[in-house]
Amino acid sequence: MNKAHFLFLFVSLLLFSCKKENNHLTRKTAGKINTISVIIDDQLWNGDIGDSIRNKFASPVIGLPQEEPLFNINQYPVKLLEGFMTDTRAIIVVKKAEENKFEIRKDQYASPQNVFHISGKTASDIIACIERNAPQMIQIIKQAEIAENQRINSQSLIDPKIIENKFHITLQIPSGYSYVLQKSNFMWLKKEIIGGNTSLLLYQVPLNTLNKDKDLIANIIKMRDSIGNLYISGKEPDTNMITEEAYAPYLFKINLDGKEAYETKGTWQLNNDFMSGPFINYAIIDKDYNRVLVLEGFCYAPSKDKRDLMHELEAIMKSVVIAKREL
Repeated sequence: MNKAHFLFLFVSLLLFSCKKENNHLTRKTAGKINTISVIIDDQLWNGDIGDSIRNKFASPVIGLPQEEPLFNINQYPVKLLEGFMTDTRAIIVVKKAEENKFEIRKDQYASPQNVFHISGKTASDIIACIERNAPQMIQIIKQAEIAENQRINSQSLIDPKIIENKFHITLQIPSGYSYVLQKSNFMWLKKEIIGGNTSLLLYQVPLNTLNKDKDLIANIIKMRDSIGNLYISGKEPDTNMITEEAYAPYLFKINLDGKEAYETKGTWQLNNDFMSGPFINYAIIDKDYNRVLVLEGFCYAPSKDKRDLMHELEAIMKSVVIAKREL
């Protein structure tokens, strides 16, 4: 065997070995944020079952000034359950079968991925299964989309020490954000986008600022309006940022980094001006540092959909890790 023949054989074996090894590697999911693939035959999709899916998974997002769907839905017939359709992070497979069944499979075709299998003997059985399990499914999908956004945000040009030294926290802030204003207990970061911008506020107030025995939502509005009055305004005089009164904010009690917190979603506006947009505010009860730590994201993008802009801000804020206080 001459050297050329040996070299060709060696390279061929090496390539075959690599290809065989790669076949065992899990495929990575792809696709846009907040998108679901629904695998269901057209006949079911165009009937009551499809209506049920759309009502649950494409319902309007709360807290946005214009109506936008919770998720974008791409529908495919069951026979197309292969190829790029199986690369999405969230897949719902719906079909008629001999038994009523609901199953969640992790990383069935790619990773990270949630595949929800729904089957039933009749259309009524399938709809009942969707109605019963939709809240859990939505929560799982939203958590996965937040995690994906945080993965995207993990590469940052922001010096983390600036935030860490001031607030004793770490945040995954993506590139594109820059510091607009820094005060002793306040920080404002902004990212310019086509047709507008997104902003991130970090500040801390005394622990007794939020009195849970009184009107909590009124306290939060008063708190954020006072911050807007101090630091955020338009180009003209007396155009400070306030909470828009025409839309009552939504309030939820949640947990962030193991601490009690309050999530508030609503609409902001500039006083005596026409600028406005959505905001999401997290007030974290941080007894270790004797403070309420506040993280707020808001955007101004009058000509753009705002769901994914606010989703990115939510992912940033939910990445918060509070440093343990040394005694």
